[in-house]
Amino acid sequence: MLNILNVNIKNKIILIRSDLNVPIDSKGNIISDIRIKLSLPTIRYALNQNCKIIISSHLGNPVEGQYNHLLSLKKISIYLSKILNYKVILKKNYLDGIKFKNDEIILLENVRFNIGEKSNNDILSQKYASLCDIFVMDAFATAHRIHSSTYGIIKYAKKSCAGLLLINEIKNLKKFLKNPLKPIISIIGGSKISTKFRILKKLSKISDTVIVGGGIANTLISLNHNIGKSLYEPNAILLAKEIMEKYKNIIIPVDSIVSTNMTNNSLIKIREINNIRKNEKILDIGKKTINIIQNKIKKARTILWNGPVGVFEIKNFRKGTESIINAIINSNSFSIVGGGDTLAALELFNVFDKISYISTGGGSFLKYIENNQLPVTSLLENIS
Repeated sequence: MLNILNVNIKNKIILIRSDLNVPIDSKGNIISDIRIKLSLPTIRYALNQNCKIIISSHLGNPVEGQYNHLLSLKKISIYLSKILNYKVILKKNYLDGIKFKNDEIILLENVRFNIGEKSNNDILSQKYASLCDIFVMDAFATAHRIHSSTYGIIKYAKKSCAGLLLINEIKNLKKFLKNPLKPIISIIGGSKISTKFRILKKLSKISDTVIVGGGIANTLISLNHNIGKSLYEPNAILLAKEIMEKYKNIIIPVDSIVSTNMTNNSLIKIREINNIRKNEKILDIGKKTINIIQNKIKKARTILWNGPVGVFEIKNFRKGTESIINAIINSNSFSIVGGGDTLAALELFNVFDKISYISTGGGSFLKYIENNQLPVTSLLENIS
């Protein structure tokens, strides 16, 4: 892909598609700013090149054509102004052109407010492209989406290239896919096996060991054991059977932390997976499972992790996720971690700087591993 470092952007008008889709609480406070921080190198590089900078992003999943103040990028513009020490102006009406003032960055209001964004509307794509001399795609987390602000604009922009974050993401994922040190351990959590069926198959083929947790593990456990009131996918039983019959390197929990409710005051018990009561929920992995995982991680040279293994947001049920984090950061392996919930867990335990590579993507992270490409990266490669 054409790299922003190899393009003359000096004094040009550039539109950077960033991923500023960060969690915001009911009071409008940013809960986690990791995606914003990882987007800054490209923005700062453009500032140093004396560019006139436009930034676009989405936030949440609003109804197209309807303004929703809860999903406005206003708070993001204020945050960017502070962290960049530069005036960042939120622009609501921008599709018919933008006039710049000196010493300001323009942040376009949530692109998903625009009708046609998610359907990759050609006219909308052309309007985005008309705003700039150069389009810089830097939103890896949306690179699997064929949307106007990520994909369609590339077809109409005068010139397009990849930003620093996107280039770095692809470089590290290629390192995992093309030349990983072995043994490879993949850890996959999450609620639904149906959404991660393909990636589980891919990882089972290329990994020495695949460890599963969360609702995915519960669905696999349910093939042979009662799981009480635990979260699982009854409609995905056939997929679960296929996975367990075809791949013998998948490790499921042998014991679990269970409770009848999910609070910090819950009465918790450790149960073998063949001894879960009908009124209990599996909410974390148990001590025996933790030991198995820790021993596997100690021997690993490459670790991929996507998805916590318990309800880590609640103190009673975060021991499993915490133990995985500690095992990874104390290993000598190359570790690559991605997914929103997983990043939230890293932030909770303040260990960002101890992971080899942190991916901003969730769906795009898994899709790239599954397919060795994404729609946006493939398009960028073809036009350069």
